[in-house]
Amino acid sequence: MQRFWENARVAPIDGGWRILLDGRAVHLPGGAELRLPHRTLAEAIAAEWQAAGGGRGGQTSFADLPLTRIAGTGQVRIAPDPEPMALELARFGETDLLCYRAAEPPALVARQEAVWQPWLDWLAARHGVRLIVTAGVVPVTQPPEALAMLAAALAALGPFALAALGIAVPALGSAVLGLALAEGAVSAEAAHAAATLDETFQEEFWGTDAEALARRRRIGDDIAVAARFLELLRA
Repeated sequence: MQRFWENARVAPIDGGWRILLDGRAVHLPGGAELRLPHRTLAEAIAAEWQAAGGGRGGQTSFADLPLTRIAGTGQVRIAPDPEPMALELARFGETDLLCYRAAEPPALVARQEAVWQPWLDWLAARHGVRLIVTAGVVPVTQPPEALAMLAAALAALGPFALAALGIAVPALGSAVLGLALAEGAVSAEAAHAAATLDETFQEEFWGTDAEALARRRRIGDDIAVAARFLELLRA
């Protein structure tokens, strides 16, 4: 789309915040006005609009507005009924990356234990959720009560955080790391490193594949955007 505004700013409305482009409110596809729960998040989104497309008449797209896209998803798709999204994300706990360990070599087994187990311990201590760990590719059935508690912990974050986790959790392959990211217990960089532990371990022996590295960087960028959104929500 062509940029039609000069200035983007925030303004209070009904206990929340709106984004104004030369005094006109930003509306989402479908017609709803974008409304943000916190000023810090609103100001970051206003800055995103201020930068998009350069000056008036420049070309921009929603790809240039990642925070706006997450907020719009949270407001329009998730806020009316957050439970389905919380359940969808909790289902990643059924096959959570952190629960599927290598049987060998010993160095990889030890590294997974050192990096992954502390997050399962965190989940148990913080939320009372205990997931079962298995070795190899043999699937394990997680306790239904654990998955229900995981879904409840995710639902408690609210629709905007769930929208960000809709990006982060699939990228990480782990509901546990996603929840830790949402609560500020882990950084985007550390979460991404944990999620790609197996891949980077193999690269130590076989070298780096350019295509795999590019893909890992794209995923890292997605995680970073989601993490920034979550951080702005907490602020």
